[in-house]
Amino acid sequence: MKTIFKAAAIALAPMTAIPLATTAPAVAQTKSGIAVVDLEEAVAKSAAYTTAITQMQTTYKPQIDTMNTRRNALEADLKTKGDALQAAFKAAGNKPTPAIETQAQQYQQAQQAAQAELQRLSQPIGLARAYVEEQIVAKLDQALTSATAKTKSEIVFKKAATESFGAGADITDEVTAELNTLVPSVGIVPPAGWQPGRQGQAAAPAPAAAPANPQQPKSR
Repeated sequence: MKTIFKAAAIALAPMTAIPLATTAPAVAQTKSGIAVVDLEEAVAKSAAYTTAITQMQTTYKPQIDTMNTRRNALEADLKTKGDALQAAFKAAGNKPTPAIETQAQQYQQAQQAAQAELQRLSQPIGLARAYVEEQIVAKLDQALTSATAKTKSEIVFKKAATESFGAGADITDEVTAELNTLVPSVGIVPPAGWQPGRQGQAAAPAPAAAPANPQQPKSR
């Protein structure tokens, strides 16, 4: 039986798996007036985002180390429980029994508890990352509009939804270049009470009997 437990993400990985570029090419004109763009990639490649992620590795190192240590311990515990369950199933002739079903339920509950614990530990880091992203995303429409105008693109499609396109049609790097101008840097520590989706709004004070519980941030 393979362990199906998946540890909570460290919340510091880039938004895309594409290597982060350090420079953007000169703005080019799309030949057909039709362009494609990956907005998440544009944000992830921006100087403000890459710098913030590097800074977070230092600022939030205690939380990251605590989470990694706990994750390793939980994974080891789940492996032990999973191996024991597999051995019990094999000893029973690969047939489910009431005892094995109970053991399997306990194993599943342990997986869920571990996942919940890691998600709780990752919340401060995830909230900080959401804060970084929201500051950049606030200028994304402006960056896209500017890049579209400079490349003389009349129609822009999402890159992921496009079957094929020429290299000159991709204006993602142009959007990144505009973001670098509009948002040269961002903060990495959210203000007290800050929540995703409330950029520029005053945070409402939490009731004394019900402390605020940071929500899991959502990437654009």
